[in-house]
Amino acid sequence: MKRISIRELHEKTGKYIRKAAKEGELLVTDRGKAIAKIVPQRETPEVPYFARRVLTPGFRRLGKNGRLRGGTDATRIVSDDRDRPVE
Repeated sequence: MKRISIRELHEKTGKYIRKAAKEGELLVTDRGKAIAKIVPQRETPEVPYFARRVLTPGFRRLGKNGRLRGGTDATRIVSDDRDRPVE
């Protein structure tokens, strides 16, 4: 991992950001002490995690047996709580 000083980063930010994207992680130091790490952005999957997940067989059985029913939407609960007067 390449080490650069905070001064170098300040003077040539764009250069080092592009270098991290191309070559990998950079460690930023201040007076020899590591203070930050610049890491390249990973490709994000096109389909969000929750859309890709698969229900486990046990959870699926709960739904089929009728034990798992829809409840109150969490956003409604939070909104109602925010709207109530403070005493």
